Amino acid sequence: MLDIQILRNDLAATAARLATRSYTLDVAKFEQLEANRKTIQTRTQELQATGNRINKMVGQLRGAGHGMDDGEIVDLMRESASAAQERKEKELRLDELQNELKKFLEVIPNIPHSTAPVGKSEADNVEIRKVGEPSKFNFEVKDHVSIGEGLGGLDFETATKITGSRFSLLKGPLARLHRALAQFMLDTHTDQHGYTETYVPYLVNKNSMYGTGQLPKFEKDLFSVKNEGQEPAEKLTEIFNNSQLYLIPTAEVPLTNMVRDEIVPLDKLPMKFVAHTPCFRSEAGSYGRDTRGMIRQHQFDKVELVQMVLPEKSYEALGELLGHAEIILQKLELPYRVVKLCTGDMGFSAATTFDIEVWLPAQNTYREISSCSNFEAFQARRMQARFRNAQGKPELLHTVNGSGLAVGRTLVAVLENNQQADGSVNIPEVLRPYMGGMESIQLA
Repeated sequence: MLDIQILRNDLAATAARLATRSYTLDVAKFEQLEANRKTIQTRTQELQATGNRINKMVGQLRGAGHGMDDGEIVDLMRESASAAQERKEKELRLDELQNELKKFLEVIPNIPHSTAPVGKSEADNVEIRKVGEPSKFNFEVKDHVSIGEGLGGLDFETATKITGSRFSLLKGPLARLHRALAQFMLDTHTDQHGYTETYVPYLVNKNSMYGTGQLPKFEKDLFSVKNEGQEPAEKLTEIFNNSQLYLIPTAEVPLTNMVRDEIVPLDKLPMKFVAHTPCFRSEAGSYGRDTRGMIRQHQFDKVELVQMVLPEKSYEALGELLGHAEIILQKLELPYRVVKLCTGDMGFSAATTFDIEVWLPAQNTYREISSCSNFEAFQARRMQARFRNAQGKPELLHTVNGSGLAVGRTLVAVLENNQQADGSVNIPEVLRPYMGGMESIQLA
């Protein structure tokens, strides 16, 4: 959430910067809400002063020997009661206005950092670097679906029967390769990069979704679970407590919310966490996109990296985290590129984002495999996640996160980039210890 003082101090410049994200700030509405707030707040303060003045006058009269039935005191008390009643009404209206301002703020995206390229879509993103050369094949390249089905380990038909479209079922060596990738990522990030491995809930409450920016704006993109009160088991009632819970779209949500409503000791920063979880997304608005294969699924796995850091360290942390994600692809010897997202392509909460895109031979293009962002204080303000600075004053944290990596898309890249003419797939050397020494996956 934006600091409301930014709007109060420089509304026109803020609106112009948000316009680069294709977001139209309702300036007139904000000005009207602010004008009403100021008027009522001023009147509330006047009424408070009136009450204080009357109390002082009554005290002076009582001190001079006047009784409570004295005409002057009676008039003053009548005036005091009237002021108190009006003040109560004004305070209720002020609370309503503050709530309206909060609702106004909570759907406004973060302000792009000054270094973010201005643009409208992914076509305006800026390539930063390419690493590795795409492999050249002397045979007809297959996509991961054909490869996986040929190996007997990728089954969409059964997954559709079990659940529905946009789900997949892995078995045999491919299921093991998927697990190996996740374990390899976790080991790298914990042993070499200093993250604390964390096991988190896959269901979170509304406050958690609100804290990282998924609610209220993106509720249609989420899967929710609700206890409908149909004579549930006693334990289920205890867990759900008649409230709505959401399946996590990314481990960013539970990991970041670990510091919600907390004041983190200065000596505990930076905090660095990694978690491997399934992720659940409705993919609202993506009808017809990537319907073949594992690129865009309702359920997929990710290894997520999250850092909570000092404000002055957050862009250094973003560069570090980006490098940690890149190292996974380097170790897997997969070609990739890094792009800086333009203002029109960034996520709601991000101030700056770098995407890592891996090369997919069958598509003859690079596809996103990680998105690494600095949210500055945007999420921390929603969560009231703070630290106590050197002067002992609470201050908002900065949050940084990114995928390290999306496991399913990494599996896709491994299959396509390591395919052989006979339909087999070579296993990257760093994964072989996780595969029991297996060097390749052969046709079933």
